[in-house]
Amino acid sequence: MKHTSHPQLPVSDWYENAFDLTRGIAAYTASPLIAGIARVIAKHPDADIANAFNHKQVACKLWARDTLLKAAGKSYERIVVLGGWYGILPAMLLEDYRFEIAMAESYDIDPSVETVAHTLNAAFAERFRAVTADMYAIDYQGLGADLIVNTSCEHIADLRGWLDMIPKGTRVLLQSNDYFSEPTHINCVETIEAFADQAKLATLDFAGALPTKKYTRFMLIGKV
Repeated sequence: MKHTSHPQLPVSDWYENAFDLTRGIAAYTASPLIAGIARVIAKHPDADIANAFNHKQVACKLWARDTLLKAAGKSYERIVVLGGWYGILPAMLLEDYRFEIAMAESYDIDPSVETVAHTLNAAFAERFRAVTADMYAIDYQGLGADLIVNTSCEHIADLRGWLDMIPKGTRVLLQSNDYFSEPTHINCVETIEAFADQAKLATLDFAGALPTKKYTRFMLIGKV
C-alpha cells in the first residue's frame, strides 16, 4: 500500500486546526481548562501554551493536585500559586469537582502572562485572579492565603529565607528537582531528604519524588 505525504501546513492553518481541535476536545470532555486553552490559541497566538501544557508539565501538576487532596484535604479559602505562568495549575484545581476553593490566584513577575492567564481561566472569572508581582515583594502577612504553592524552588537561592516571609502556620506546596544541568536552576537538590532539610517545615504532610526521563521532581506539602 502506497503512502502519500502531506504538505506542511502554514502556521496560520496550524493555529486554526489547533483551535478547532481543542474546541472539539473541550466539547467532548466538558473541560473548562481545555476550552480556555482554545481561547488562548485564538486570542494570544504568541503565547507558548504548547510548552505550558506539555505532558511533563501536566504530569507534575496532576501529581501536585492529587497529592494535595490526599495529604491536606479539599477546602481552601485562598490558594496562591507563585510563578503561575498562564494559570494552568489554578485552572486544574478550580475545575476539579473534588475541591472546594473560594479563590485561586496566579502570581508571576512577567507582565505579559497576566492577560493570557485571565483568558485561560475565563470560566472561573469570579474565583480566579492573575497578578503581576515579584515573589520577594509580596506582603505575605496581608495576603490571607491558606495555601501557597511554589513549584520552582530550584530557582530560589535561599529557600528557608523566602519561607520565613510567610506567616507561620500557612500551608505550602513546594516542588524542586535534581536537574542541575539547567543553568537557571541555581538551587537544585539531590534527594527529597535534602529538599526537606532546605525547607525545614514545621509540619510535614507529604514528602515524595516523581522520576521523569531527564530528572526527578521532589515535592513537600506542609506548614511553615
